Amino acid sequence: MLSAILTIILIVGGTALLAWPLGKYMAGLFSGRFARTDGLFARTVGGAPEQDWKQYSLALIAFNIVMFGFVFTLLATQHMLPLNPDGQRAATLDLVFNTAASFTTNTNLQHYSGESTWSYLAQIGGLMWLQFVSAATGIAALAALARGIGGKPTMGNFFVDLQRASFFVLLPLAIIVAAGIALNGVPMTLQGAAQVTTLEGVAQTIARGPAAAFVAIKQLGTNGGGFFGPNSAHPLENPTFWSNAFEMVAIILIPMACVWMFGRIIGRPRHAIVVFGVMAALLLIKITASAGFETAPTQAFLNLPVAQDVGNLEGKELRLGATTGPLWAVLTTSTSNGSVGAMHDSLNPLTGLVPMAGMWLNETFGGVGVGMINMFLYILVAVFVAGMMVGRTPEYLGHRIEGREMRLAVLALISHPVLILGGTALFAATAWGQDTLNNIGAHGFSEILYEFSSAAANNGSGFEGLGDNTVPWNIATGLVMLIGRYLPIIVPLAIVGSLMAKRRSAESAGTLSVESSTYGVMLLITILIFGALTFFPAAALGPVAEHLTFMR
Repeated sequence: MLSAILTIILIVGGTALLAWPLGKYMAGLFSGRFARTDGLFARTVGGAPEQDWKQYSLALIAFNIVMFGFVFTLLATQHMLPLNPDGQRAATLDLVFNTAASFTTNTNLQHYSGESTWSYLAQIGGLMWLQFVSAATGIAALAALARGIGGKPTMGNFFVDLQRASFFVLLPLAIIVAAGIALNGVPMTLQGAAQVTTLEGVAQTIARGPAAAFVAIKQLGTNGGGFFGPNSAHPLENPTFWSNAFEMVAIILIPMACVWMFGRIIGRPRHAIVVFGVMAALLLIKITASAGFETAPTQAFLNLPVAQDVGNLEGKELRLGATTGPLWAVLTTSTSNGSVGAMHDSLNPLTGLVPMAGMWLNETFGGVGVGMINMFLYILVAVFVAGMMVGRTPEYLGHRIEGREMRLAVLALISHPVLILGGTALFAATAWGQDTLNNIGAHGFSEILYEFSSAAANNGSGFEGLGDNTVPWNIATGLVMLIGRYLPIIVPLAIVGSLMAKRRSAESAGTLSVESSTYGVMLLITILIFGALTFFPAAALGPVAEHLTFMR
């Protein structure tokens, strides 16, 4: 127990300390305090004009369309291109569509095993490149939103923000993390698979490749796409305790820093403390619940002569310790990262509910940039509800929150459960989902529910009990990922654009303070009520029903 507590403190507490200076640096970077870094780019493109929310959103969407088109073409033609030492063949177009949509949207849902599907060029030139620019897109969008809500006359320039995030945040950190995990045994080579002979004299093929570089940005950018099929449960992606710790720190580092960046850009560091506190409280609740639920033995070993006095070890990598499996499951789904350090399908039923809850709320630090954008929507709802309760016109940082802003906020928030529950209902009721299940009953329903939760939250992890590399699954989850990515980015930018068009009022003694613990509690309650009311029926049909079945 003591070692488990120390591990959690080391990972979560240590990362929180590192996030503070990083957030300060990012705020300075996106506030233009290092303007020399923008000069070369501005000269290359012939200037970088300031953009309003419509121009910024259009530039963001246009660039993402180009990203998708380029990588779709690269994946579809990989068998005709170089850097393919293992002779990977052409993939089906529905899988190409799903993979391109997945990595463009920072989701990295993988209906394939990387070492047996994609060439080195496809993984490095296509998928790894997307892990940089898709993550940079989210950070840029947050910077634009913070400028607008903080009183700046424009939202900046998307392409300048994109290169700031790519070259001065993600790339330096990725080099550090890649070096760290490579020193811990993660391979970094362009040679093909190794052909070896075991001690028993059996020939064996061991897949390898430029994994260290790929893994570093997959973690830092809350991407999550593994170089190998088992992701970070694979010994060549995550060989030691320290590589495991390094990768978990990388998952939550930038999402935590984005909260401090937001607070500094808007000039309200105390507000950032309240928001960070709410996110941290939710994270610690989920970590405690996950670790507690996983102390129960697994039902899979119930009738086997296996001692179960240390909790559920099924699906865990024992070289990494039993605690890090559920801890990783919480961190990866709280931040829309989606990488896995254990088999989520093997988690106890209520433990499996915890990562689902992380994806349903989708704002416990969340993805790089977009996690704070999702929290911004909850902030507006909490401000509006509090204002109505005391009979005052709701205001946030001097901006009056009126019907137009609330309609847009509700649209963005409600789209998330519609995508999850609508897709789950369709596939649970038809052969599209039923014929691909590895389990029946409540657990089979949970597999479908988890897959759509992962796609809509741009997370990418899975229960992995599904045969999901089919045309219906590839097309449906691809569309859900695209809608679930861009609607919750563009709508908040539109909300801020609407607020910027209004006259900003001075705050008075009667203005609701967003820097108090009272507001923090209000915000926490708003998040929990919205999540509980929306998703509790689905949870009751899946993980809760499975748990109650085992209790009998």
